[in-house]
Amino acid sequence: QVQLVESGGGLVQAGGSLRLSCAASGRTFSGYHMAWFRQPPGMQREFVAAITWSGGGTDYADSVKGRFTISRDNTKNTLYLQMNSLKPEDTAVYYCASGSYYTRRDEYAYWGQGTQVTVSS
Repeated sequence: QVQLVESGGGLVQAGGSLRLSCAASGRTFSGYHMAWFRQPPGMQREFVAAITWSGGGTDYADSVKGRFTISRDNTKNTLYLQMNSLKPEDTAVYYCASGSYYTRRDEYAYWGQGTQVTVSS
């Protein structure tokens, strides 16, 4: 089992920045691929970014490419999402996920409870 806890969400003005963190505990963090997903109000959950277990590979949704950066520190068992140039349409609950597959699908085995990000115009 892997337990995931997100933090760093909040209210920010358009054009601002936030850094989300996801602290992992339980089974070996470094053995799993990780990802961020988000669920905007009234919409389905969508892929944001993913990173391989080593950190050597990353993937981004087109909507965040160039603005968001996913990273991980395996020595701290922590996943990050640096979000810059935020837009109102980035408003959502953000979830971190981990699993054995590196994918854009929401097929990850473990999920956090989410952290709210609200971007005001």
